Amino acid sequence: MAVLTQDAREGAARGLFSPAMSKWLDRLIFLLLLGSFLFVVLLPFYWIVLSSFTPKSELFTTPPRYWFSNLTFDNYRALADNVPLFRYMLNSLIFALGSSAVSVAAAFLASYALARLNFRGANLVFAAFVVSIALPQIGTLVPLFELFKNLNLINTHHGLILLMSSLMTPFTVWILVPFLRQIPFEIEEAAVVDGARLHQVLWQIVLPMMRPALATLFIINFIISWNELLYPLVFAQRQRTLSVGLVQLAVQPTAGGGRPWDLLSAMSVTMIVPVLILVLLFQRLIVAGLTRGALKG
Repeated sequence: MAVLTQDAREGAARGLFSPAMSKWLDRLIFLLLLGSFLFVVLLPFYWIVLSSFTPKSELFTTPPRYWFSNLTFDNYRALADNVPLFRYMLNSLIFALGSSAVSVAAAFLASYALARLNFRGANLVFAAFVVSIALPQIGTLVPLFELFKNLNLINTHHGLILLMSSLMTPFTVWILVPFLRQIPFEIEEAAVVDGARLHQVLWQIVLPMMRPALATLFIINFIISWNELLYPLVFAQRQRTLSVGLVQLAVQPTAGGGRPWDLLSAMSVTMIVPVLILVLLFQRLIVAGLTRGALKG
């Protein structure tokens, strides 16, 4: 039996499907993969939203209900009555905004020094930033707790913001340094020749060109801080955030001996919706800010 060459096999395959049929099959496979991905990702979110608007007595009916049939806001009313929701949201907002602002500001200055100032050991410092990203939070928890306890930073907003900023700054520097290196240095040289000082170059020339990247990283850091659980749980029991409140609600005993799934689902939606709105509003800015640093020219 003759052995078909690669060209012969490709020709036979082209003979089986017309160009239009091949294009249709490619699109069908893509849609099937996309649909499977969206199903896996969106199903938990849909189910938690459905549960939050379902009466408590109907949460565990058999067979389960997959559609909105008897909408109610009783779960949200019960959540507002049993949980200091406004205080949790305020603490989360202070924590997320403060951590994002401090981390982006510190990373902007550090990345400029690493990208523009030719000092000895710059590559080593940048490598240390990158390596620190891989450090697990749990591995540094005990020494950080002892340090913050000695500095009286436990159960304080500024201590929690400082702690979270130290976690996010290396990642932010890692993103900003390549972005800065692609900005033509001749623009800054021309400003220096015209008599501009370093702070003027930073605020009047570099900062305007960095605004898309800085805004993108601010939003990303905000989302990371908003969802953070470990640091607020360990370092700020008094300034509870939404994530800590959700855990506290899950472990507290109830009259029936089970978990308050009605309150948990309502609080989960309350925590997710602000971040979801933020991403939907600024999705183009996030994509543009991340891709600009990856493109030449």
